[in-house]
Amino acid sequence: MKAVDYQPALGWWSHAWRYVIMIAISAAAWSEAAQWQWDNQRWWFWTDLGIGLFGYVLVAWRRAFPVPVAVVLNALSFVSFSVAGPATLALVSVATRRRWREIIPLGVLSLTGGLALEAINPVNHDEFAFTIPFIVAIIAVTVGWGMYIGSRRELLATLRERANTSEAVQAARVAAARTAERAQIAREMHDVLAHRISLVTMHAGALTYRTDLDADEMRATAAVIQDNSHQAMVELREVLGLLREGPGDAAPELPQPSAADLPALLVEAKESGMNIQSELVDLDDIPETLGRTAYRVIQEGLTNARKHAPNTAVTVILRGGPDDGLRATVRNPLPIGSTAPGSPESGLGLIGLAERTALVGGRLTHRVTDDREFVLSAWIPWHA
Repeated sequence: MKAVDYQPALGWWSHAWRYVIMIAISAAAWSEAAQWQWDNQRWWFWTDLGIGLFGYVLVAWRRAFPVPVAVVLNALSFVSFSVAGPATLALVSVATRRRWREIIPLGVLSLTGGLALEAINPVNHDEFAFTIPFIVAIIAVTVGWGMYIGSRRELLATLRERANTSEAVQAARVAAARTAERAQIAREMHDVLAHRISLVTMHAGALTYRTDLDADEMRATAAVIQDNSHQAMVELREVLGLLREGPGDAAPELPQPSAADLPALLVEAKESGMNIQSELVDLDDIPETLGRTAYRVIQEGLTNARKHAPNTAVTVILRGGPDDGLRATVRNPLPIGSTAPGSPESGLGLIGLAERTALVGGRLTHRVTDDREFVLSAWIPWHA
């Protein structure tokens, strides 16, 4: 349904007050004539009442058949006073569509019906010089009110449609960011597994072709194969279920960073002009996959600070251990005059980072403290 044709659903209260207004309009139009009809021509009274009741029933179909219902009701207004209420509501309903090719003919029909009814009104003592402008004013107000309602409905429908479209676009962007992050993780794991499998292959080849190895050397070589095979299985388990799409996904990439590369990352950021204070645990004890995720968190935090809060002091903290997990925190004050968190404008970097953290069983949070500091924090279980 187009926005211009949108009609919101009506509850019982909406129906109730519409019928109250219709009854008030019918009473105002029929009150004087009804008394005369009852006293002088009672058949006319009952006929007028029957036509009015028919109009109150017919007006319920004004939304499904707006123009035909309005035509019938305004045509009945030639001979019935009590149908004025339904005829008015039907004209308002047509006016909400804001189509002049419908409004003008119905307006002329309504004006003609009103003048014809006043011409046979036995209690009418007004001159047509007054009656015509009065009826025209009533029709103009009716049409104007209907067009206002239609314009407001169209605006609300358009805003609702835009909101739904924006939500769909944002959902697609979030899904794309998550997919991209999973693909990046898959590529990283491809390189790690390739490295370990190559070690296994090399040492297994040595056992196959070397005949001069003693028992200790064979046990040492078998231990290397066992350790690397076990580690490869652990890392492979993390990426089961991840889909890798695109012709370049299987291509080897540069060695992926780990916790051991954090000092180099901080030095590089300091050389670019950032003011960084850091507190790091012993990086040698951090497992490779755990350290890789922590590296990405800190890297993203530094990127955000560099983009959205330049020339501010950045604090990098990496704490934890096997018992309580690893927590990486990057915090920086918001620049003066800023009212929003220093996160990427699209937010996709943090979405992808949250996806990466969740895949290893951790969680990512970002917030603005009461001291106007933006804090990016990730907790990762050590068993990852």
